[in-house]
Amino acid sequence: QVQLVDSGGGLVQAGGSLRLSCAASGRTSSSYAMGWFRQAPGKEREFVAGITRSGRNTDYADSVKGRFTISRDNAKNTVYLQMNSLKPEDTAVYYCAASSTFTAGVITSTERYPYWGQGTQVTVSS
Repeated sequence: QVQLVDSGGGLVQAGGSLRLSCAASGRTSSSYAMGWFRQAPGKEREFVAGITRSGRNTDYADSVKGRFTISRDNAKNTVYLQMNSLKPEDTAVYYCAASSTFTAGVITSTERYPYWGQGTQVTVSS
């Protein structure tokens, strides 16, 4: 199993940047495909970005393409989400997730991620 700890959230003005981190312990993070999701009040949890085990493939929700970048450092067992040009509609609790499923592509559905971090709040003011 793997344990995930999210960090890096905070309050930022529109147009600003934040970098979220997800530290994995237990089995090495290179054994897992990783994803970032977010959940705003009253809304369902939604896919934001994902990355394969090797880091070669990434995918993003249309709403964040060109603004967010997911990356991983397997030597540090850490996955990052760099968020630039933040908008008020990006306000949500952000969660990282891990899946040991073998797949060539990025996993985008919440149901396929059995392991989750505790979440970190991102608030973007207008």
